[in-house]
Amino acid sequence: MIKAVLFLFLTCTIAGFGQTQNTMREFDTNFAHTVYFWLANPDNQQDRTSFETSLQKFLDNSKYAKTNFIGKPPKASRDVVDGSFTYSLIVTFESADAQQKYQDEASHKLFIEESSHLWTKVIVYDSKSI
Repeated sequence: MIKAVLFLFLTCTIAGFGQTQNTMREFDTNFAHTVYFWLANPDNQQDRTSFETSLQKFLDNSKYAKTNFIGKPPKASRDVVDGSFTYSLIVTFESADAQQKYQDEASHKLFIEESSHLWTKVIVYDSKSI
């Protein structure tokens, strides 16, 4: 009986939280868009929450972003690591054309409108696969 309950629990957990072929999105090596943000008030939790909420809403509604990663700097362990930024964003695209369409889509423009007052600096690095 205990084995049956354990099996049922594990099956439900995997089914509920595992990725399926329909939802899995692989990192696309064709075009990577890396953005670093420096918030004006990085210690202000309300600003952080507003930024994160707006950014996630934008990414959830983007028609062109294939994969994305939102990060914060870890504690630097080496002198070559720049941890001065507040947030990083890595987004991949199928092509440079898809990345340009992403720049022009309404959800991206709304994110900039909602959040640009929160940052003092943004640096973008775009890369194509070799």
